Amino acid sequence: MSRTSTTTKVGDAPGTITLKSAYSESTHFDYKYAAYLPVYDETTKFPPTEPFDVRDRGLDADPKKPNLLGSPGAEITRLTPRVGTEIKGIQLSQLNDAQKNELALLVAERGVVVFRDQDFKDIGPQKQKEFGESFGRLHVHPVGAHVKDFIEFHNIYLGADNIYRLQVRSSKLTTTGYHSDVSYEHQPPALTILTLLEVPATGGDTAWVSQVAAYERLSAPIQKLLEGLTAEHDGFRQAEGARRDGKFVRREPVTSEHPIVRVHPVTGQKALFVQPGFTRRIIGLKDEESEAILKLLFTVSTTVNPLLNVFLTALHKQHIAHSADCQVRVKWDNRTVSIWDNRVTAHTAISDYDVHNPEEGLRHGFRITTLGEVPIPAGGKA
Repeated sequence: MSRTSTTTKVGDAPGTITLKSAYSESTHFDYKYAAYLPVYDETTKFPPTEPFDVRDRGLDADPKKPNLLGSPGAEITRLTPRVGTEIKGIQLSQLNDAQKNELALLVAERGVVVFRDQDFKDIGPQKQKEFGESFGRLHVHPVGAHVKDFIEFHNIYLGADNIYRLQVRSSKLTTTGYHSDVSYEHQPPALTILTLLEVPATGGDTAWVSQVAAYERLSAPIQKLLEGLTAEHDGFRQAEGARRDGKFVRREPVTSEHPIVRVHPVTGQKALFVQPGFTRRIIGLKDEESEAILKLLFTVSTTVNPLLNVFLTALHKQHIAHSADCQVRVKWDNRTVSIWDNRVTAHTAISDYDVHNPEEGLRHGFRITTLGEVPIPAGGKA
């Protein structure tokens, strides 16, 4: 992998910051979206996120969504019965306030909304940032690559000159892994807006699963059990892995305790909120009990103790990752923007293409993520 380091001024900040490129400049000398290529600011530090109030735009939406879904020329397609809606004929860059309110509600209800034929990637980073900010406070990833001068833009990059995203899963049978972004934050993400600038000719899809449907599929006794439980999420392994790989940690990791079943503040729907990447244990349970319940929700694996065997026998197939009947898989092109709600979905990238084959090539984009409320437990006030 070819990388270079440069030093540059950022705005009116005193001194300089060190930017490390995470791509080969020679590979992209004529790339139209070179300004969005991944870099690491190795100077700027951020303090822990302080508590703040959140009001979801969906609370101000007309439930019938006439301004958004009734737009002239709009084509609306439900991708599956439970999760995913595709929209054509509407430009995100042109939405007014009423349409943004209704979009927030639609994303909460459908989990992910996929916009086709968009000009969004060409309106410039400042306008893209302002669009994201119109839905809430933007998250800065504690360890990830970003876009130069826009540290809130988390860079999505997988090409022959940077295979880091593949290497971190090189010891696994699959690169897929369902997750909700940075769930360890005290106020974890609400909406994510993902724009791809360059896509492989085939492959590189994204899949989402409805955590609302996953919760509803559980039997009533298991639902009741989970609604009374809280899990610990932490970002320490992510930070340690980044440091081990020579990455800069711009905000120190935190630990949070979140309800396993959370309530969406707009729809009132209950959703599972656990994942293998950041959920460590269930508070108040013995180790074996915690392990059994989490493995029930995460994945089917070889039973390692009698209690785990009981849970996996009761639900003998993977629940979140194997529930294809509450998932949607979306194929990208370079004029597609997807917006999803991290509070009610989990997602996974599908890295099934050969980055070393020029015909399959590069997958490059950026995500803008808003921070949401402190997760509301079942029985709590939405």
